[in-house]
Amino acid sequence: MLAGIEISTDKARIDVELVHRFLSTSYWATGRSRQTVERSILHSLCFGAYKNAQQVGFGRAITDRAVFAYIADVFVVPEHRGAGIGKALIGAMLAHPDLAGLQVVLLRTRDAAGLYSQFGFQALRRPEEVMGRYSSAP
Repeated sequence: MLAGIEISTDKARIDVELVHRFLSTSYWATGRSRQTVERSILHSLCFGAYKNAQQVGFGRAITDRAVFAYIADVFVVPEHRGAGIGKALIGAMLAHPDLAGLQVVLLRTRDAAGLYSQFGFQALRRPEEVMGRYSSAP
């Protein structure tokens, strides 16, 4: 684990205001409402990254805890980037007993492929097998 950084799945510690503020201005969740963020936290396996008890990162997994997981909403606040926190966060997520060893773990990214490739993520080998249904709702 990264010195001085704690990764926790305790939802009571999540700074929902920080998470909402970051996500609602991110490229992937622009305009996402506070209510939607709260609901997504409630129904996901969430991970907070903390430095000196202050939240500096977040990520969540939507999973059946048997076969499949989707990693979403991963971020490190800008002033703490470049210190390995994102790497520690993804490492902790993938090592969690409910996610380790799953057959399929998916995610989307425009700007962090280098981070995720360190953990074995790659472009889909058979993208024609993966379909999506998209809505304009954030």
